Amino acid sequence: MTVDHALAIPTDEQIRALHERFAPTEEAFDLVYTHCRIVWAVAEQLLDRYSSALDVDLVRVGSLLHDIGVYRLYGAAGKLDQENYIRHGVLGHALLRDLGFPEHVGRFCSHHTGVGLTREDVLQQSLPLPVGDYTAGTVEEQLVMYADKFHSKTTPPTFVTAASYAAGVRRFGADKVARFAALVEKFGEPDLLLLSRHYQQSLI
Repeated sequence: MTVDHALAIPTDEQIRALHERFAPTEEAFDLVYTHCRIVWAVAEQLLDRYSSALDVDLVRVGSLLHDIGVYRLYGAAGKLDQENYIRHGVLGHALLRDLGFPEHVGRFCSHHTGVGLTREDVLQQSLPLPVGDYTAGTVEEQLVMYADKFHSKTTPPTFVTAASYAAGVRRFGADKVARFAALVEKFGEPDLLLLSRHYQQSLI
C-alpha cells in the first residue's frame, strides 16, 4: 500500500489495514491498534473542550498511527525489544515516510514520546536515537502526545490518570513535570472512567 500525497489523510479502514499488514502477530495487533484507538477516543474528548480550531482529521490520523513503529521492535520469536522501545517513534516515522506519507503525518510517530524529547535529552541520556529535537511542534502534535499519556500498553494495559502520570514523570526531571502540567492546563483532563469500563481495563 503506497499513499499518494493527495491521500495524505487516510480513512480508518486504510489505517487498520496498515496495522494488520505490519503487526507480526494477532496479539501485537490487538495491543497496539487498540491503544491507538483509545488514544483517538481520548483526543476526541479533549477536542470537544478545546476552544481553538484544530485539524480534526489530522489529530485522528496522528492518534491512529502514532505507535505503528512498535511493530518494528518485535523479534522473530514475537518478543518485543523493550531495551530499544524508545526507538519506536523514529521507526514509525521512517515506515510512514517509506510508504509515501507526508512529513507532517510521520512526525506524530517521532514526536509523541513522553512529554517530548529534546536534543539535550538525547545527548545527556545517550538515547539510541539520531541526535535531534523530538518535541511536539503543532497543537495537533501536542494533543496526540498528551492523549497518549492517558493509556499504557503495560501487561495488562491500563488507563492512567493525570495525577498518576505526573507522579511517574517526576523521575525524569522538574522540566517534564512542568511541561505535563502545562498540557493539562491547555487541554484539560479526559473522562477515563467510561473508557476504562468499555475496554474493561483498570484505571490507575
